[in-house]
Amino acid sequence: MTADLSQIVKAYDVRGVVPDQWDEDLAELFGAAFVRVTAADAIVIGHDMRPSSPGLADAFARGAARLGADVTLIGLCSTDQLYFASGSLGLPGAMFTASHNPAQYNGIKMCRAGAAPVGQDTGLAEIRELAEQWSETGAPEAAETPGTITEQDTLADYAAYLKALVDLTAIRPLKVVVDAGNGMGGHTVPTVFDGLPLDVVPMYFELDGTFPNHEANPLDPKNIVDLQARVLAEGAHLGLAFDGDADRCFVVDERGEPVSPSAITALVAARELAKHPGGTIIHNLITSWSVPEVVRENGGEPVRTRVGHSFIKEEMAKTGAIFGGEHSAHYYFKDFWNADTGMLAALHVLAALGGQEGSLSDLVSAYDRYASSGEINSTVADQAASAAKVRAAYEGGDVTLDELDGLTVTAQDWWFNLRASNTEPLLRLNVEARDETTMAKIRDEVLALVRATD
Repeated sequence: MTADLSQIVKAYDVRGVVPDQWDEDLAELFGAAFVRVTAADAIVIGHDMRPSSPGLADAFARGAARLGADVTLIGLCSTDQLYFASGSLGLPGAMFTASHNPAQYNGIKMCRAGAAPVGQDTGLAEIRELAEQWSETGAPEAAETPGTITEQDTLADYAAYLKALVDLTAIRPLKVVVDAGNGMGGHTVPTVFDGLPLDVVPMYFELDGTFPNHEANPLDPKNIVDLQARVLAEGAHLGLAFDGDADRCFVVDERGEPVSPSAITALVAARELAKHPGGTIIHNLITSWSVPEVVRENGGEPVRTRVGHSFIKEEMAKTGAIFGGEHSAHYYFKDFWNADTGMLAALHVLAALGGQEGSLSDLVSAYDRYASSGEINSTVADQAASAAKVRAAYEGGDVTLDELDGLTVTAQDWWFNLRASNTEPLLRLNVEARDETTMAKIRDEVLALVRATD
């Protein structure tokens, strides 16, 4: 199969419709290319519950072994469980998942040994070039001695590792509703939560890559409606929602209200700084003002970065940061090879809540200080022209402008960021202000400019 790989090789991973855009033949070539580019003599591979995942993972393994690499298959796992395997075994890794995308999609998230990211600038472009070349000329010549393919279950070790990082032994009993969205949280949560003083109410734990109940994307409010209702019906202390590959975790309080990922970032940052005084905390430029404030109040050093896991991980490594958080509910830990793990963030929330008597809404109120719009997408034909129009409207006022990632405009009582999507004709707007009225005013002003048709 000769494919236009520019359609499926994205900035950080491979992602496309199976079998229309890629298939097992191409997965085998990706496996060979991965070994060639990383010069690995051994790798680890995991996959999610999508119907196409086992076959794609096996094909990748064949391609890797063909070039002489020994392959460890860890089977069904979450993306952060694959990162655990890469970190603990010291091996480059490949995870077969399309995260929260619809069922017909699949993809590959790749990393070097120690869960170090593989993106366009760190090997992915070369992997694409080789796979493209071989899709036309045929598979590369096999190594003199092919690699072996063996299986290993890492779930229990993954769970034990996480629980060694957060002490939950002394917490009060908590009732928690968990919506796995038919994704990999249904596989990992029972083992990780086993033995903890938790009354777990499971929702959609059956592994089903067709996502029969709702999309496994808790960032979209419609996908946590069931969880919100169940938390109230059960009188639970909180609710947790995982995305399809269970590397992101979203939190709902006892009132059924979503807790902002910025508030979770601030809460976890305060806990990590208690263990590592004076540490550096990374936050992307769309997290709330409250994050750097809380970091400074707890004696830490906040560092602002662009949106996206490769930027966060790069900054984590460069600064020796102990923790990083994004508005999209990706949470990164130095103790977890600088990789993102929603499960570890969830354990921190459970430990913080269970270590005192108050409600979750009371606990996070200290970290949720401002009015926020959330991310609002607008479809626009010319992203650059629309952004320039917004810039011109605010330039010269009593504001500061910066373009670290899109356009950020900051005033004394509010800020907004306007960024173009890398993959769709969208502009993404995030607004925050000291009060709801100001936030709504700025939000509506900017949206009117963005959506105006000349």
